[in-house]
Amino acid sequence: MSLTPAQFHEYLTIAAYLGGVVFLLAFMLGIPWLLGGRATGRAKNDPFESGVVSQGGARLRLSAKFYLVAMFFVIFDVEALYLFAWSVSVRESGWVGFVEAVTFIVILLAGLVYLVRIGALDWAPEQLRRRRLQQEQLRAQESK
Repeated sequence: MSLTPAQFHEYLTIAAYLGGVVFLLAFMLGIPWLLGGRATGRAKNDPFESGVVSQGGARLRLSAKFYLVAMFFVIFDVEALYLFAWSVSVRESGWVGFVEAVTFIVILLAGLVYLVRIGALDWAPEQLRRRRLQQEQLRAQESK
């Protein structure tokens, strides 16, 4: 298979482009290595943020409930997006679109009720929940 001059020109253009990219990457990685300081010291590798030397580790244990709230936000934000799109086209969609929107809202509300019933939205610590449960049991026994 022989290349026509036009095809050869296209391949040459791509090769020149790739060569330029490789040169630019090598230049961008090489200049700081050549000009950068090589001094080492005890404080050289310490993290420094906003004028305050950090204390402790960077690995903080966060409760999964923070991520749960983020997921709820995403879910209900997407719900608002769908309902906004439906409200823009409510005249064109008619009663069928209305029924679909109501079905969508009912399904999301059923999921929200389920999450509330299983305690997924309860932010209280376990000790506080136990204390509340004991108080409710005492009130129930006193009212008998």
